[in-house]
Amino acid sequence: MMGDAIGQMLAPAVGIAISPVPIIAVVLMLATPRGRVNGIAFTAAWMVTLAALSTAVVLLGSGAGAHQDGETASWVSWVKLAAGVLFIVLGLKQWKGLPRPGQEAGLPGWMKAIDTFSPGKAAGLAAALSGLNPKNLVLAVGGALSIAGSSASAGGKMLAVALFVLIASLCALLPLGVYLIGGEKSARVLESWKSWMAAHNGAIMTVLLTVMGAKFIGDALSGLAA
Repeated sequence: MMGDAIGQMLAPAVGIAISPVPIIAVVLMLATPRGRVNGIAFTAAWMVTLAALSTAVVLLGSGAGAHQDGETASWVSWVKLAAGVLFIVLGLKQWKGLPRPGQEAGLPGWMKAIDTFSPGKAAGLAAALSGLNPKNLVLAVGGALSIAGSSASAGGKMLAVALFVLIASLCALLPLGVYLIGGEKSARVLESWKSWMAAHNGAIMTVLLTVMGAKFIGDALSGLAA
């Protein structure tokens, strides 16, 4: 069923969408002289990378029998269990790295060079953040496997992939949309988003990784028990 595929991929897609780092990166790009072209290049590359990755996983998973005889294959649950444990470990690591009271949250050093980026570098950064970043990679693979293991038809799975990519790309689409249609007010809005995300990046990631870990482990145990 189509609803099964959408329901399975929704949480991972939202998990990718609320990642602070790509939001901060897009906002910083939009504040540069080449903000429009770089922002569009980043967003397009982000969506293309996610679409290619999720489509490949869905096709491979479906070909490997992720859904057989009306049930999700047990190996899909084992993959989800491994992903859930990885998220818990990453969440604990993130929690240990939270700034102490009075300390200012740090940002990756590469963000300081964003104002010198060309459209090609902006696209390359998007591909790296969406397809190589461990958290986003595991979420994308997990979401795509959930679609592959659903009871939806082939067409329904591809539609679910499209929705997955759209939702997971909101972290880039929303800032770009505000920039393109917001006029003079967009700079203040985007700056407030960037400041808030930068200040709470560690806490957001800790909660996100823990929640995603619990969900993946819960889904895996439920699937294995069935």
